[in-house]
Amino acid sequence: MALPDGGISGEEVSFPEIIELNVGGQVYITRYSTLTSVPDSLLWEMFSRKSTKGLARDTKGRFFVDRDGFLFRYILDYMRDQQLVLPDHFPERGRLQREAEFFNLPELVKLLAPKISKQNSLGDEGCQSDPEDSSPGIDVARSLGSLGAAAAACASLVPGAADGKRSGFITIGYRGSYTLGRDSHTDAKFRRVARIMVCGKTSLAKEVFGETLNESRDPDRPPERYTSRYYLKFTFLEQAFDKLADAGFHMVACNSTGTCAFAHEQTDDKIWTSYTEYVFYRE
Repeated sequence: MALPDGGISGEEVSFPEIIELNVGGQVYITRYSTLTSVPDSLLWEMFSRKSTKGLARDTKGRFFVDRDGFLFRYILDYMRDQQLVLPDHFPERGRLQREAEFFNLPELVKLLAPKISKQNSLGDEGCQSDPEDSSPGIDVARSLGSLGAAAAACASLVPGAADGKRSGFITIGYRGSYTLGRDSHTDAKFRRVARIMVCGKTSLAKEVFGETLNESRDPDRPPERYTSRYYLKFTFLEQAFDKLADAGFHMVACNSTGTCAFAHEQTDDKIWTSYTEYVFYRE
């Protein structure tokens, strides 16, 4: 919970050399000079004032900023030396550009903006083309032929690109528990699902689950790499199955294991824990 700074004694307290930030729940520790390195930026305005009065703080006294805590690492890196260094196949470029706009970093916004090359392709944004050619005097038939060749090249690079869908596997897993009584009747609330995990290729998982996919445990995974660290923001298996079915996937295998974790001394009720996986495939 963020608290206003008014409750801290000495409202005219200046900023220390080392500053702790809480950005969307992620804690960062950096120098005062780093936060004020870009004039007129939002962080410069926050920390170039004469006192800490008016700045929000969390319960531990850290300065609080209600933004994406995982993407802020790249904002802070840029403010250290005004250079942009991103992982290969960085999938969050658009979201990072939005964060740069919020923190009022116009040069970083320019670096993140898609760049159109002379071949009408967007740099770092995959195989895309611009149907309009601004150069005068170029033959229309030649332009259309170039566009057709570029589209064919893009399609050849991606399996299944002709219909917009890629083949591949996605595995859904969950740990659950249920109670088995003396009369072999399971508890009405037998399936207690704490988290639904997603394993497979990053691009497929994002295509199927979209905004319902929690990527916080593996935020920088390139789209063509595989991960087993994603999980869903909901806990209904049927909802996950519906999304997979809507995307053209069908179940090809499943397995489950169970162990008795606890037995009640008086009622003989047994609490079982299980791990179950469902494997889905799209041709």
